[in-house]
Amino acid sequence: MSSKFIVGPKVHSCCLTIAGSDSGGNAGFQADLRAFHAYKLHGCTVVTALTAQNPNGVYGINEIAADFVAAQLDAVLGTYSIAALKTGMLGSASIVEAVAGRLKAYPTIAKVIDPVMVATSGATLAGGATRKAMERLLFPLATLITPNIPEAEELSGRSIKSLQDIRDAAISLYDKFGAAVLIKGGHATRNISAAEDVLFDGRDYSPFSLSRIENPISTHGTGCTLSAAIAAELALNHNLKDAIKGAKEYVYQAILNSYLVGSDCGVLR
Repeated sequence: MSSKFIVGPKVHSCCLTIAGSDSGGNAGFQADLRAFHAYKLHGCTVVTALTAQNPNGVYGINEIAADFVAAQLDAVLGTYSIAALKTGMLGSASIVEAVAGRLKAYPTIAKVIDPVMVATSGATLAGGATRKAMERLLFPLATLITPNIPEAEELSGRSIKSLQDIRDAAISLYDKFGAAVLIKGGHATRNISAAEDVLFDGRDYSPFSLSRIENPISTHGTGCTLSAAIAAELALNHNLKDAIKGAKEYVYQAILNSYLVGSDCGVLR
């Protein structure tokens, strides 16, 4: 039989998470894999740290050696058909250097960079040296950077108290790093009735707003889940605005349908 009639199996796109572990399964790469699987995408993992944590706090962090992070990246990049990736907790400047050093060789992979600096519980997850390494090496490689308001304040050096402040910070970060910026509004101090995020892509501002969910069972891991869902949407060839819109809706439903897995512990669905 002629070889032209022999069709090989289809190669499916994958997503990659480069992040820490959450022993409770709410956040970290566990949350990322849950999002990838919801989008019916295979998820690869590069683990940067192990944490002892639950929704009440982070009780210990065991950082993975940077050379082993690099080895994990070497094992998956170029072997799996990774269309998009997201980063979460990176933990140290040496890990950032290892990650950025590998990723710059793959410009066609969409990169969602979540500058994880502080856990929801208040635990510090990235010190000054790590932040500076991200600014210098990683953010310029990004397709999208997704800081929350405290992170945007830290990165831009601006106080954010209003919607105009969010817009000013977004354009400042775009000018600084050359990447689209989505500032997440969940930490806004103003009295608003919607969870509004603002995207600046270098040309336009785009607000993304959904009604707030009163007294949800769980919101732990929403930042990780959002960036993972955006990566999944991009892997499915959606444009950036549509990817963010779809990811926001996914996270909204995950919060709305969150459920208890302990007496005082919930998880996103």
